[in-house]
Amino acid sequence: MKVIPIVPVQSEEGEGRGLYEAEKKIYPRAVTGLYARWRWGIVLLTQLAFYGLPWVQWGERQAVLFDLAARRFYIFGYVLYPQDFIYLTGLLVISALSLFLFTAVAGRLWCGFACPQTVYTEIFLWIERRVEGDRAARMRLDAAPLSLQKAGKKVLKHGIWVVLALWTGFTFVGYFTPIQVLWAEAFTLSFGPWEWFWVNFYALATYGNAGWMREQVCKYMCPYARFQSAMFDRDTLIVSYDTARGDPRGSRSRKANPADLGLGACVDCNLCVHVCPTGIDIRNGLQYECIGCGGCVDVCNTVMDRMNYPRGLIRFTTQNAVKKGWQRPDIVRRVFRPRVLVYGAILSALVVGLAISLVMRTPLKVDVVRDRAALSRIVAGGKLENVYRLQVMNATEQPQRYRIDATGLVGLSVASEPEFEVGPAESRWVAVRLQVPYGAAKPGSHPIHFDIGTPGGDMHVREKSVFVVPR
Repeated sequence: MKVIPIVPVQSEEGEGRGLYEAEKKIYPRAVTGLYARWRWGIVLLTQLAFYGLPWVQWGERQAVLFDLAARRFYIFGYVLYPQDFIYLTGLLVISALSLFLFTAVAGRLWCGFACPQTVYTEIFLWIERRVEGDRAARMRLDAAPLSLQKAGKKVLKHGIWVVLALWTGFTFVGYFTPIQVLWAEAFTLSFGPWEWFWVNFYALATYGNAGWMREQVCKYMCPYARFQSAMFDRDTLIVSYDTARGDPRGSRSRKANPADLGLGACVDCNLCVHVCPTGIDIRNGLQYECIGCGGCVDVCNTVMDRMNYPRGLIRFTTQNAVKKGWQRPDIVRRVFRPRVLVYGAILSALVVGLAISLVMRTPLKVDVVRDRAALSRIVAGGKLENVYRLQVMNATEQPQRYRIDATGLVGLSVASEPEFEVGPAESRWVAVRLQVPYGAAKPGSHPIHFDIGTPGGDMHVREKSVFVVPR
């Protein structure tokens, strides 16, 4: 077998390098404009919600708390139990369909404006710019030899990043452990082992993803970038460069007429590349690395304004619109195409169904477990008795008194105490004895029903079980 040696690739400068080129660091330039304002507005909105919600109180408890130890989830006025897992399933399905709908209409809208990776990268970049300066200053700083000034800026930047990452991890854990308790424990360093782990794990993930990996998460780790093309069509709104209008590219003075120079509207300033968080050139066409943030649209519009050219050389539009010269009304009409209508109809039905289910949900859960130690026995008075254990869960914020009745057999009665009380947002195991007169039913297993509810009838649950009559 012939062995083929691996020879280093020769670069244009004549220097040998490996088969795999090292990832070049991207220095995104700051940009202002409509989409930048939208992006920062969503950053503020999402982070106010994330960092603020754990501190909101609802009565005597945290408004949003996922108490895994007690197996109860508190969401404002709702108390959910593991038996309510169907609601989480519905929420995940709705989220997935929403992503499909938004992608079909406007491409990677989620990635560019609301994805946590984008949000935290924007925050970390803002800190970096405040400490080290804008794009050119950061590039000069990184290229400069190590000095006291450089070391000071780097330490300050990373110090702020670490503090923000730790606060993010602390807030994340605060959704699972009451955050006021967690805050008190932070001063005494008395976190539990799992709390220590998750605060540091989430902090490390935030620091690594937003501070170091940044666009590499979007380009190489996120699966959404890989299958997004399956949800695109030629009527999907994406960030597009108008080749017919922009090419041939070339620099010129503001007073020059591009037609006289044989040039298009693009002045080849490369600012669209400098502001891109993933470092692509949108003028090369649709690329999977594009997250649809609109930064290149904002900066290109600024250049067009300076050159006194019409805006929109780079814009949110569709492939059909660019090819066929459609105007805004034509694009809007194509938004409501069959694919979008189907997604919208299914999504609307799921949202309405989930909302109705939550509104009509009975805040009472009951599980029936037979006592397997004694399936059936004869007791005083010549009656047959079966014993059951009922787990009754009160999903309200007030103590409730419940009554148990049973139906399904002639003469069936509750021999134990029929009424009991369960505290607010608590569960209780209740032993229930059911009796029938001897000979009132044939030997075998007979279906019965437990009726559990409040004496006033505000809440009621019916659960099935069986009554065993021995041979």
